[in-house]
Amino acid sequence: MNQNKVFTRVGGVLLVLASVNAQAQGSDAVPASGRSYASDVKAIKAADHALQKSVVRALSKTKGLRAATITVRAHNGVVILEGTVPEQAQVALATQAAEGVEGVKSVTNAVTLSTL
Repeated sequence: MNQNKVFTRVGGVLLVLASVNAQAQGSDAVPASGRSYASDVKAIKAADHALQKSVVRALSKTKGLRAATITVRAHNGVVILEGTVPEQAQVALATQAAEGVEGVKSVTNAVTLSTL
């Protein structure tokens, strides 16, 4: 009978220790980097915005390209170009200009020819 009490108490202690350990590993824990999820999201958005601005700047400096009608979206180094240009050659110019920007991993060009 005495042995049963010992096993019961040891089992209880192990249960308490396991629950304390599980609580310490909960989803509310701060990431190992010490930064919160919200600050990571803000940093990613800021990097995307900076890349977008860099691509817009590169497009506007490209000779022979009417960049005013091209919109740029950027996410994690992936750039999407949308809008219209008056000549087919400008579609390729836009792609080349965007690919030349540091930080661009890939470019999806959805620029079309304007009918006006």
